[in-house]
Amino acid sequence: MPMIKYNPFQSELEDFPTGLRLFQDSLSRLLSEPASRPWTPAVDIYETENELVMKADIPDVDPKNVGIQLENGTLTLKGERKFENEQRNGKGFHRIERSYGTFVRAFSLPDTVDGDKVKADYKNGVLTITLPKKEVAKPKTINVEISNN
Repeated sequence: MPMIKYNPFQSELEDFPTGLRLFQDSLSRLLSEPASRPWTPAVDIYETENELVMKADIPDVDPKNVGIQLENGTLTLKGERKFENEQRNGKGFHRIERSYGTFVRAFSLPDTVDGDKVKADYKNGVLTITLPKKEVAKPKTINVEISNN
């Protein structure tokens, strides 16, 4: 008989196929309070010639509840999506799948970012943070001069 090491932190469903893991995720969502579920907004980061641009999906997050901090080459994005446990027309929720609560994301930035010129904009549930590059980091074209000697 094979020995199985007991791990109190391992879920009994982890050994089951993927389909059952999806069931486990749904079950854990049902059993936990909506306001206490951890969530992490999806982020895209891309680079242009003059800047780095970060876009974070944070729908239903009040921009007043968003904090952006740049310190020692690390950009930290914090915020909170609040759960309003109100009834709609006297009826309760039938399903709650979205996560609520606080989030924190931290990103290491290259030394080429000019921290004094960072801008942030919020539109249609997307937070866009523009991180301009320092002049030193921008590519320069050097023309070759032709001499007539």
